Amino acid sequence: MAELATDIEHESLSGDLNIAFEASYASLPDRFYADAPVQAVKAPRLVRLNRALAADLGIDADMLETPAGVAMLSGNGFPASARPIALAYAGHQFGNFVPQLGDGRAVLIGELRDREGRLRDLQLKGSGPTRFSRGGDGRAALGPVLREYIVSEAMFALGIPTTRSLAAVTTGENVYRETVLPGAVVARVAASHLRIGTFQYFAARGDREALETLVGYAIDRHYPHLKSMSKPALGLLKAVIDAQAELVARWMLVGFIHGVMNTDNMTISGETIDYGPCAYMDAYHPATVFSSIDQRGRYAYGNQPHIAVWNLSRLAEALLPLIADDEDDAVALATEALRTFQPTYDAALHAGMRRKLGLLTERADDMTLASDLLDAMAGNQADFTLTFRTLAHDTGAEPGEGAARGLFAEPSDYDVWHARWLGRLSDEPGSDEERRSLMNATNPKFIARNHRIETAIVAATERDDYGPFEELVRILEKPFDEQPGFSHFADPPLIHERVLQTFCGT
Repeated sequence: MAELATDIEHESLSGDLNIAFEASYASLPDRFYADAPVQAVKAPRLVRLNRALAADLGIDADMLETPAGVAMLSGNGFPASARPIALAYAGHQFGNFVPQLGDGRAVLIGELRDREGRLRDLQLKGSGPTRFSRGGDGRAALGPVLREYIVSEAMFALGIPTTRSLAAVTTGENVYRETVLPGAVVARVAASHLRIGTFQYFAARGDREALETLVGYAIDRHYPHLKSMSKPALGLLKAVIDAQAELVARWMLVGFIHGVMNTDNMTISGETIDYGPCAYMDAYHPATVFSSIDQRGRYAYGNQPHIAVWNLSRLAEALLPLIADDEDDAVALATEALRTFQPTYDAALHAGMRRKLGLLTERADDMTLASDLLDAMAGNQADFTLTFRTLAHDTGAEPGEGAARGLFAEPSDYDVWHARWLGRLSDEPGSDEERRSLMNATNPKFIARNHRIETAIVAATERDDYGPFEELVRILEKPFDEQPGFSHFADPPLIHERVLQTFCGT
């Protein structure tokens, strides 16, 4: 662990780091962002460095563990190539439009090229106030920082598009929320931090020039194949719709609940972003909500596809002036594009669900078979992750003897479905062994369960013990492996371990 003294020269400490940042977003007109000067913290200490991600970004991990590296990761000082800025954006929050939000506690240091030549943002979250803080302190507490690190890296291991965590750093200072909490910063890596709300920000101001600039930038960065289109804004809308439809389908297939699907939390790239009150379901039910601020279930698990369409409709509204000069024509073209969400989402969901059930071929009633299983799970408090994982053991089981039946309050409900499923499998090609291999590579054994995250957070914040955090991160790096000796991490919570609410952390 690297720790810095409090009397250092914060501005110059990181100046000699050998990191060549690019600054493509900072080259846009200054109304797209605000400069973000250093906001030094008292005593930064490196909690965890994602060395594999550092290597992918072409950064020497050993260098990041030096005092100069930790200074950069905490916001105490930046290399000469950095151009720290806070991005401007707006957003609908729980359906209510806020015309100016922006990075109130985050700073984009700059951009890096990964091994494949892709441009990636490096952002510090919790690094101090910016022009967009609206009276807030711009800081983050340790608990939400550890949650973001754990869940974002767990999503990556599951193969779901996501922002990632490069490092977690404590600040040596307290933040004040409902209680006094240790402060921390997470270094986040993203394909970009362009959001639906970024487009809304300029649309709300009637700034057509900025919208055109933003569309061109987004296409250059994420969808360069659209450059030659006669209607680039429409092409961008369609590309984002496809990316978000496939992303949300992947969420649904692992029981993930984002918790705060505001338009400023949906990326243009199609990555999952902003892990605040997020959670994975234990017992399956489509109405499951964990977020303490989602009082009416707007962002419940089963509502996520509908909210995605609602949010994408707001993107379409922002782009209307660029889609066609005639408003009626623009609305018709945007509406036609939005109608593609459902078939794209359905195709991704159905293909994924077939894999979860071990089906290699397609039949018209496959989704009825899947839906009936989900209904039985909802009526029997069956664990979402373990039910699907255990199915791999039941491909050759006799009716009434399946291992998964023990997860159902009324096992006979599973027995009825299991018999139907065995009948469907009897017409499938391949052996039971091949089927089990497919299913185990699709259905994770380990997810970032709320009670495990809470255990790690409590140990770190109350006892300065990062052992549970480190252990959980390592286990979640291999979610599909059996990992003998750690099977208890796959267990759902006992009644007294249940975490029923999660919090945004702002």
